Amino acid sequence: MGSIANSKRINLKSCFRLYLLLHIEDDLKALAHTKGVERNIGVIDPKQVKLGSRKYYRYIGSLTVPPCTQDVVWTIVRKVRTVTREQMKLIREAVHDESETNSRPVQAANKRPIRLYRPNDPKE
Repeated sequence: MGSIANSKRINLKSCFRLYLLLHIEDDLKALAHTKGVERNIGVIDPKQVKLGSRKYYRYIGSLTVPPCTQDVVWTIVRKVRTVTREQMKLIREAVHDESETNSRPVQAANKRPIRLYRPNDPKE
């Protein structure tokens, strides 16, 4: 189980990933067609990461990628941040994510209700 300090770190980590995505597109493009190659992107100042809100939601869940560790404290900033489809494609290519929909193996529902939220998107 995580502490509040750990939860804040998770929250900052999510925002930091978005910041990186928006500021290292050229590096991601260079990595997209290589495997086993690392690229130095220099120093990133975490003070430049804008959280957008001090309001957040918190719950205990598990990692969404293997090993799917349980008892992870998730902290989600209330203000929604978005990336474009092109940016999402670029990051998936750079990390060689070839999964069609999800990185996590299918889990048993175990009688839990499952609800899907899907915004109206004319491009789908």
